[in-house]
Amino acid sequence: MLIVVGKAKLGAGALDTGRDALTTMIEASRAEEGCIDYSYATDILDPSTMHIIEKWVDEAALVAHLQTPHMAAFQKALGDLDVKIIEVMKFQADDGAPLM
Repeated sequence: MLIVVGKAKLGAGALDTGRDALTTMIEASRAEEGCIDYSYATDILDPSTMHIIEKWVDEAALVAHLQTPHMAAFQKALGDLDVKIIEVMKFQADDGAPLM
């Protein structure tokens, strides 16, 4: 499994302005073959920070995701928003186990 973790800084109003694009991206990504989870979350202590969390079955699923039409549309939408990607990292992991 691949886990993608990222962080972005949102300018004033970017979340509200980009909500439709973010929603479309999440829904389309979750429907992709090979997507285990795909979500964005705002930081409780800093609402201008958005965390990106993705889980993919393997590298091939992630590569296919990066080439989808909804990814291209999302990248275009991000260009119109005050959003700065700070970091995006991918990690290889096993399937995990319940913590509790």
